[in-house]
Amino acid sequence: MSVTAPEVQLPISCPLETSLTAQTRAHADESGLVALHDGRDSLAARVLLADAATRTLDVQYYIWRNDLSGNILFEALHRAADRGVRVRLLLDDNNTGGLDPVLAALDSHRRIEIRLFNPFRLRRWRWLGYFNDFSRLNRRMHNKSFTADAQATIVGGRNIGDEYFDAGKQALFVDLDVLGIGPIADAVEEDFQRYWNSASAIPATQVLAAAPADALASFAVTANARTQEPKATAYLDSIRRSTLVLDLLAGRQALVWAPARLLSDDPKKGLAREKEADLLVARLARTLGSVERELYIVSPYFVPTSRGTAFFCGRARDGVRVAVLTNALEATDVLAVHAGYAKRRHALLRAGVKLHELRRSLPARRRWWRKQGFHGSSASSLHAKTFCVDRRRLFIGSFNFDQRSVRLNTEMGFVIDSVAMAAASADTFVGGVPESAYEVLLRGHRLVWIERNDGIETVHRREPGSTFWQRVFVTLLARLPIDWLL
Repeated sequence: MSVTAPEVQLPISCPLETSLTAQTRAHADESGLVALHDGRDSLAARVLLADAATRTLDVQYYIWRNDLSGNILFEALHRAADRGVRVRLLLDDNNTGGLDPVLAALDSHRRIEIRLFNPFRLRRWRWLGYFNDFSRLNRRMHNKSFTADAQATIVGGRNIGDEYFDAGKQALFVDLDVLGIGPIADAVEEDFQRYWNSASAIPATQVLAAAPADALASFAVTANARTQEPKATAYLDSIRRSTLVLDLLAGRQALVWAPARLLSDDPKKGLAREKEADLLVARLARTLGSVERELYIVSPYFVPTSRGTAFFCGRARDGVRVAVLTNALEATDVLAVHAGYAKRRHALLRAGVKLHELRRSLPARRRWWRKQGFHGSSASSLHAKTFCVDRRRLFIGSFNFDQRSVRLNTEMGFVIDSVAMAAASADTFVGGVPESAYEVLLRGHRLVWIERNDGIETVHRREPGSTFWQRVFVTLLARLPIDWLL
């Protein structure tokens, strides 16, 4: 039993492998890429890839919510499995609370296999596991990928949940994915296989209680009922209208063809067995090379530590334009992370680094991401992870500039050598960020936040939109030696 939406009839004579191979053959070692700025298009692309798959779906995520968008994608995997597609779903277990019955039901399908990364042995009272297994459970798989038939893949910052796909009234995560075909899809498929077979990826059958015989049918009935709710129908209609994948299959989708490399942590990092030289951050530094003119960083969780601060300050003093967009205190969803960033602001600003902090609430006409197609509520929080070097190279992925990404969590992303994509990213930063974010400046020894609205500047002498107790809490946390946890 499957839900009725958002199914799309795809031309049987044009499966992914046939269509995309014809396109990639003309571009040698380059990959075809398209940035997915809009949350609804990004969800639709995943659904349509699942509906187009004929052989395999390999899916890997840090968070998968049991909400509207999560149900839509669960059911897309279910439909594919019913057609004979082999579905493999690898989820980090840190955020699967309450999902055990759903995962067990899906895993009972003969063509769906689920594995959990670093699973909690105690399913009901999970937090008790930290007392005797903290080192392992503190290391999570932050990777996010959705790959169909090893031909097309989606990688980026989005987890699976309504806040990532503009599917609810809660605060929207401003996020970014990239869809890739060609060699980059092969690389992601190979990397998925590495994680799937790693010591941290445990079959769901070894972790979850067995599902009742009727569990899969019951799940389908529940999922169908949720998609029939009035608040769901308008959303489903909007993603049905997305033609991105259909245009891709027909050769009508405009793609940027460029060299692209997948960088991914060794899954051994989940067990603290990685080599220093193999860390994504080390390989990223080697791949990107030196920065000569410009470095634009978008990171929701920006905790540079003393070492990172020295690096950014050094580049700024060398004449490189270094600009950072992160969340303002009013927009962050993790106060401790903001504390790790806040204590570095003075040093960064003194060296000439430009700091911008995304505002939580904006009129739609002034949202910098609106030009990229975002809908969203008026309340927003940054979640995209991307940076641009010299308008020549661009990174899009799951990696944050914080110590969790560097040392604890596994991460992945694409380094794209494309002047077109990098320049577009830089232009969006320069042209759109100033009126969507506070600019943080030093006036004497004090910080001020500049808010710009239609050419009018308002100066805030405290963190805008914050409460007294939030500021006290952040100040206290900033004094604690917890950067390694952030």
